[in-house]
Amino acid sequence: MRVAVGVPYIGRLGESPLPIRQLPEDLINRIAAGEVVERPASVIKELVENAVDAGARRIAITTAGGGIGLMRIEDDGVGMDEADLLLSVERHATSKLDDDGLDDIRTLGFRGEALASIGSVAELTISTRQADAETGLRLAVRHGAKSRVVPVAMNRGTIVEVRELFANVPARRKFLKSERAEAAAITDIVRRLAMANPDVHFVLDGADRSASNWPGRDGNGALRARLGDVMGAEFGENAVTLAMARHGMVVTGLAGLPTFTKANSLSQYFFVNGRSVKDKVLVGAVRAAYADFVFRDRFPVVALFVAVEPADVDVNVHPAKAELRFRDAGAVRGAVIRAIGEALAAAGYRAASTVAEDVVGAFRVPEFASPAGPFEHSSQGLLASNSSTGAIRPAGRFEALHPLRGGGPPQASALRFSEFAEPSARFEVAKEVAAVDSEEFPLGTARAQMFDNFIVAQNGDSLLLVDQHAAHERLVYERFKAQLAAGPVASQMQLIPVVIELPEDDCARLEEAAPVLEKLGLYLERFGARAVAVRETPALLGQADIDGLVRDLADGLAEWDSTAALADRLEAIIGRMACHGSVRSGRRLKVEEMNALLREMEATPHSGQCIHGRPTYVELKKADIERLFGRTR
Repeated sequence: MRVAVGVPYIGRLGESPLPIRQLPEDLINRIAAGEVVERPASVIKELVENAVDAGARRIAITTAGGGIGLMRIEDDGVGMDEADLLLSVERHATSKLDDDGLDDIRTLGFRGEALASIGSVAELTISTRQADAETGLRLAVRHGAKSRVVPVAMNRGTIVEVRELFANVPARRKFLKSERAEAAAITDIVRRLAMANPDVHFVLDGADRSASNWPGRDGNGALRARLGDVMGAEFGENAVTLAMARHGMVVTGLAGLPTFTKANSLSQYFFVNGRSVKDKVLVGAVRAAYADFVFRDRFPVVALFVAVEPADVDVNVHPAKAELRFRDAGAVRGAVIRAIGEALAAAGYRAASTVAEDVVGAFRVPEFASPAGPFEHSSQGLLASNSSTGAIRPAGRFEALHPLRGGGPPQASALRFSEFAEPSARFEVAKEVAAVDSEEFPLGTARAQMFDNFIVAQNGDSLLLVDQHAAHERLVYERFKAQLAAGPVASQMQLIPVVIELPEDDCARLEEAAPVLEKLGLYLERFGARAVAVRETPALLGQADIDGLVRDLADGLAEWDSTAALADRLEAIIGRMACHGSVRSGRRLKVEEMNALLREMEATPHSGQCIHGRPTYVELKKADIERLFGRTR
């Protein structure tokens, strides 16, 4: 047989160049280690999970060289006797299964391969002592070779040291990342374990990192406190609590407000029965729950904990136990979506505090040129004089601010009211209230309008800037959804049908989609080859831009490329309608209209962000404003 020079011979199908043989035990262990021990972080995960299963209340992790040189895990768990210590480093030996069944896993570790696999590719030392033992015991395993057990002085618990990982498997060691990257991976693993076990005190330090210390938390607020410790206080301040029990499942944790997002999904954490996992069902459920609220290319921040019956989830899918399979994935998805949806709805108009921080950070103290001469009142100056009254008024770009006319405190109007000229939208509030102090309303009362789009409001200790178009867009959208849930959306007849000329393909798509659009209150029909006639429009849109709305819908239908999928895209269609039916930028509002908008925002869930995920208002605390001017107390 001739083999090309320079090409390694790997055999051909049907050939058997070598006889079948049983692999030696050390090689079997090294192959098994490749499934369990991927990198230093994998070792940390297995050993810390063992410590948690052993009932430890304090776990200290020390690393060096990104974990490649040293990993040391010390716990105060129950410890082991000599028989258990010797058996612990054997393959497929475990204390985590009561019987031979794999459908009732209630511990973090159960495969029984971790210590044997680690000992085959590193220098492993285990020191352990039970509470009633006179002395501790130590066992060393060097690249699969076990030493004898010797006594050692130590406190109750277990200390596991792993040195020179993959020293006898240079091919595996060569593919490890830098020490900094491996240290970061260890940090991420310990963070996840600390989040899943708030009652355990975790300490993480070493020569290759900054120390982290997360004390154990107890009581009703233990989980929120631990998540704040690990993920930062900012997350705790801008997150809502999840609490849902449905069909034998419990969903808890924290979900960030829609305006508190990140540029990637690295701040999304998922736990099932106390185990950190990566699961497509949970990722998809979070994406669906935030679909209405998060701006494109942004990711919500969540720490999601799902508890299900062990028989309803298979954790034996992946050797590292990082993936799992649900018996009823649809039920899990529905429970997660509902839990997040109800929590966000309960948050009402809340927006993330980081929005205000970004605004404050964007301000810069202006640099004014030194005056060349004496100050003069002129139309070109900062202040201009009113020749008829002698009053001094703002000039230049400050004229974009429109103060409220009529003197006295603004009326906190709660009217069933106000037909906007373009469009004719109604703000409805439950009952009329008399003039009251702005402190009684979370979003305050209107003081002025800037640039014909931004409402300036004030409450007890804050200044609020409200984007009138974005806010009204969300209100119209939520009304659309409520009406659609109750039945077909109410429509209003056009006195004269609006004829819109479009390309023939767009007309055909709109004609095919007409039955679905009628459920949303939009009635149109074909009007020749290249036009459609709009006869009725949704009543809550008022005098909307019908031409722009229909053209936008035609563009959407062309993008989706399937009218058969319209039923699944009703929310997208509603969003386009809400955008065209909301009060536009550039519309100057009356004080009653502005206050009514604020009141309805307070009463409407999710009004803190528009349907595109942008914030609808920014709240600046009095202290923030004082800080801008260098005032300190």
